[in-house]
Amino acid sequence: METKTFKVPAISCMHCVHTIKMEVSDIPGVDSVEADQESKMVTVSWHDPANWEQIRRTLVEINYPPEGLITLN
Repeated sequence: METKTFKVPAISCMHCVHTIKMEVSDIPGVDSVEADQESKMVTVSWHDPANWEQIRRTLVEINYPPEGLITLN
């Protein structure tokens, strides 16, 4: 399982948080999605068949592109 924590500057309300959780959770292999409105930080955990590129692409498609990346092992 992999986990990444990253900033999504476009988060401005709870609707944003809900949209990110719903859309990213729909990707097969995603185990959990946590998003915080105040810090604008998102943490995603996943296993195969999901991968970071697929998660990143989904966030870009829904207009919540990730900023710089912090990797947690």
